[in-house]
Amino acid sequence: MSLVAVTAVAAVLAASTAEGPAGPWTSHAAKTNFRETGRLDELEALCGRIQAKDQECFTFGTSPEGRPLRAFVLSSVPPAKRDSDAFRARPVILFIGGIHAGEIDGKDALFEVMATLLPPTSTTSTTSKAATNNVLADALKSVTVVAVPVYNVDGHERFGENHRPNQRGPAQMGWRVTSQNLNLNRDWAKADAPETRAMLQLITRYDPVVVMDLHVTDGAQFRHDIAVLTEPWHDDGTDGALIPAATALSTSLVSALQASGHQPLDFYPSFERHDEPDSGFSRGVTPARLSHGYVGRRGRIGVLIETHSWQPYQARVKATVDVVTALLREAKTQAARWRDLAKKGDRARAALPGARVFITFESDPKSTKTITFLGYAYTRTPSPVSGALMTRYDEKTSAVWKVPLVTDVTDEKVVVAPAAYAVEPGFADDVDVVLRAHGIQTHRLKADESVDAESFRASAVTFRPVPFEGRQTAKLEGEWTASLTTLPAGTLIVPVAQPLGRLVIELLEVGAPESLAGWGHFNARFEQKEYMEAYVAEDVAGAMLKDDAVRAAFDEALKDPAFAKSADARLDFFYRRHPSYDDRFNLLPVRRLRSALPVRPDVRPDVRPDRR
Repeated sequence: MSLVAVTAVAAVLAASTAEGPAGPWTSHAAKTNFRETGRLDELEALCGRIQAKDQECFTFGTSPEGRPLRAFVLSSVPPAKRDSDAFRARPVILFIGGIHAGEIDGKDALFEVMATLLPPTSTTSTTSKAATNNVLADALKSVTVVAVPVYNVDGHERFGENHRPNQRGPAQMGWRVTSQNLNLNRDWAKADAPETRAMLQLITRYDPVVVMDLHVTDGAQFRHDIAVLTEPWHDDGTDGALIPAATALSTSLVSALQASGHQPLDFYPSFERHDEPDSGFSRGVTPARLSHGYVGRRGRIGVLIETHSWQPYQARVKATVDVVTALLREAKTQAARWRDLAKKGDRARAALPGARVFITFESDPKSTKTITFLGYAYTRTPSPVSGALMTRYDEKTSAVWKVPLVTDVTDEKVVVAPAAYAVEPGFADDVDVVLRAHGIQTHRLKADESVDAESFRASAVTFRPVPFEGRQTAKLEGEWTASLTTLPAGTLIVPVAQPLGRLVIELLEVGAPESLAGWGHFNARFEQKEYMEAYVAEDVAGAMLKDDAVRAAFDEALKDPAFAKSADARLDFFYRRHPSYDDRFNLLPVRRLRSALPVRPDVRPDVRPDRR
């Protein structure tokens, strides 16, 4: 839908409520005292009114069911003057609501904040609009705010009661996943969903220094009402300059929430053992499939907000408004510094080749401490239904739990960053689509190149027995070996020496949590397509056993009882040594390059688009 159409929709809605496009606006949630949340039509209504207040509202993508994805851009600089270098240099803060459309607090909180730009109404709000307006107006003098109130628009319109049975309100809500049954907050790295690719383009365009993703947690019943998690918080060897700033932001947001009467946490309150409160909690490095983990891999500050599902809806929206307001207040003085630190990190990541990069982490039991946690009295008794122990909470009786919290991690797996990765032409198009979506720079070879490279051949491949997020994931075991390799024309070259170099490693390094290999992009390579008939293999084996070295290797293999008992394994022993055997079987179609290949004059590297 075009902006003209958006304005037309807004005008119709305005006429139906006897308000002009720049007149008062109140969300459906506020009108119902937060018993309900509205539908997407009120997003269109606010879109027209925001435009009339000299702010931007535009479509940045389209959902599989044809719904527009709306973004609001708020700044003290009028839209007509936003083509200047000075405007593009301003730090940007991105807020995302409704990535899980049943957890819709973020949408109504962002409506509350943005509505402060409009003339006030007499409708009761969850917060002081005048105070919030002052904070927002102050921040917009030096910061550009981009807001996406509803990210999962198709899930939002799958509207109904009881979609989240362990959540108090609103009366009806949307659905967790998209119309393609994909969880957008598991899709940031693999980028399968069209919504994800549209969001990544938005992020590439505006390069927000902070992204705040607004959620509602599941889990136990307790008194803490909101959790604030930031990334990066643990140095993986690429650049630690932003970590103190992210940690300080977490501390500031938690303090602001406490001052507003909340009981915040700075970790995700998920028990170490499901449904067992005394098992406590742990803090880990967030994977890049989740929003704040992904933003951290880009070298920016990611913030995850989780209000507590058992709080009433009105209280949860107010908590979200308060944390959004707290970030805007902090951004007024700190955002320029965050931007400078992020740019410094970009330069460090552009020099990654040869550096040791940690890609997986384990909880460090040595960092365990006992914390006081604001919970309720509970019992653990056998269930006549499940037969297991069940937990029952008594919300009338407050209790302070003494539980363990693991506060740190240890670096588990390290890789030495190569100069570049090379993807075979047969797989290059599929990989390049994903990398382009992220804004990663690539180029293609126009002629064959002989290079020093490392190749990975899997010795064992384990496939997940059921799909996960629409893919059959794979776990690969094997090793890299170095050799002189000829890369054919059409090979995709992905340099690591670029601002998104850490993300390149995350996507193309075997064993990284979000590697494309792990997500199943190369599964066809792990299927044997040719074979040797048994009667042929018998003759081949007889001939090969005349070779003393082959005979010795076979005799050694026979010492394994399982091998000795398997006719197929014994014949395969010889087939694998025969010239007809597929030398590409189990060979990953991605190489590590020890030195970067020059970009030839007739090759134009893909570059990230300008923000405007």
